Amino acid sequence: MTKTGCSHQSNWRLIKKWLWKLYGRFLHITDIHPDPFYEPGASQSSACHRADLNHSPPAGYYGAPYSSCDAPFSLTNFTLDFLDEHWTSDIDFVIWTGDNARHDNDDDIPRSLDEIYDLNRAVAKKMQHVFLSKGIPVVPSLGNNDIWPVGGCNYADPQDPGNIHLDWLEEQLESFRSRQMQVWMTGTLLIASLNSDPLHIFANAGHVPPSETKYFPECYYRFVELNLRFQDTILGNLYGHLNVDHFSFLDADEIDMSTEISSSSTIFETLIADFSGIPEPLEDTHYDNYAVVNVNAAIVPNPYIPSFRVFTYNTTGLSGFAKDVGSDPYLQTIKATQRRRALNHEQVRAFTEPKCEREEYRNAWRCQFDKPWHSDSESPSRRNSLWSPTGFAQFYMPRLAEFDQTHDPEFELEYMTFPLSRLHPNQEAQDITNHQYIIPLRLLPEELRQPGAVESVYTPYELDDLTIPSWLDLATRLTKDEELRLKFKEFMYMGGVEE
Repeated sequence: MTKTGCSHQSNWRLIKKWLWKLYGRFLHITDIHPDPFYEPGASQSSACHRADLNHSPPAGYYGAPYSSCDAPFSLTNFTLDFLDEHWTSDIDFVIWTGDNARHDNDDDIPRSLDEIYDLNRAVAKKMQHVFLSKGIPVVPSLGNNDIWPVGGCNYADPQDPGNIHLDWLEEQLESFRSRQMQVWMTGTLLIASLNSDPLHIFANAGHVPPSETKYFPECYYRFVELNLRFQDTILGNLYGHLNVDHFSFLDADEIDMSTEISSSSTIFETLIADFSGIPEPLEDTHYDNYAVVNVNAAIVPNPYIPSFRVFTYNTTGLSGFAKDVGSDPYLQTIKATQRRRALNHEQVRAFTEPKCEREEYRNAWRCQFDKPWHSDSESPSRRNSLWSPTGFAQFYMPRLAEFDQTHDPEFELEYMTFPLSRLHPNQEAQDITNHQYIIPLRLLPEELRQPGAVESVYTPYELDDLTIPSWLDLATRLTKDEELRLKFKEFMYMGGVEE
């Protein structure tokens, strides 16, 4: 576990950054996949590496949308330069969830280990220039091509790399919970701490979102159990890899011995089927049994189009400068609430099902879970309070194919999770000269820069926050509202082919 920043100079920049006010925003960027062999005008059938006689669509200067080609460096550099110009003065930190090398999809140009290292170094150097040099912490994760092979997390093999990693994760969560910290799960750990330093950044590794089909079963069951056991500590899960914009749940039912893996054919169909199984009415739902996973779309236009996400989170009560908790009554109250949560709200779930008595299941992880679960309806993952995620705005590049050396690319707002009414201050806040907009007005479409709009295609969800109850509410709405469901599907695939 290493703290972001590797020199006294960079550490001092971080200290100065956190002495200033928090903006309550952070950037999530993933799956850049730069390709040094990309050739504008080459055929897409050659991975955009060379011309051929198949007459497949040519590669564009900034990328080939909806293709199997990776990103040219022109797109990588433009994206990070755009973020430098438009966002570095308005965010607190960056979540960067891998993959930074091209796919190994061209037999004529096999990808080497040295190339993977070189591409990661190139992207890291650019991230250093754009963010770290300005005192903006970056929390990186390794991509799925850069990790040590996992053998399956078998309970009887404690030296399996997957078990070692999850053992480490369990110890860290125990430690952070005992210190009343809040955690973003990104494969890495991002820790929000309420003490004399507003935020601490720690890193480990990760990239692939947790699911029954992407993880070894035993690894997945352990990961789900840890998320639910530490629900009062974990704010949420942020991932990439799939390049499909969506959310899902980690559900207590998934570690039930009778649960079978879904075989639905597409991500969308699987999600809607899962959402249809959420018990109703939601007022009677056991929120203790859920954790949320957010999967972001990718920078690489493979197989869709470039995209990034800006989250907002609750900083209520934090002043413009770091201060000792003991000098602020509001922060004292929050700290006391966190201490209370650390001591209470434990439930022990005993997995003593008949299957666990059978020899073939005795070494299954699902038959070993016997530690108390920590949950609380007042925790930031359940109720909008300090550190809670409150929303996000998704930006994308729908006209990628139109841009070339003479026509600069443009990122546009795709959609937001916020209610439309929150884009501008209410009557009471209009007199505040330093009012902070949830999204800077200059980055909104022209039609949203002035107050008064009563509906907008950019705000289809109207979520008050991104707590577990809000996500469950949206999930149930998606099963009932066909128009909203089609809009959700459109955001997932950005006009591309459903996978």
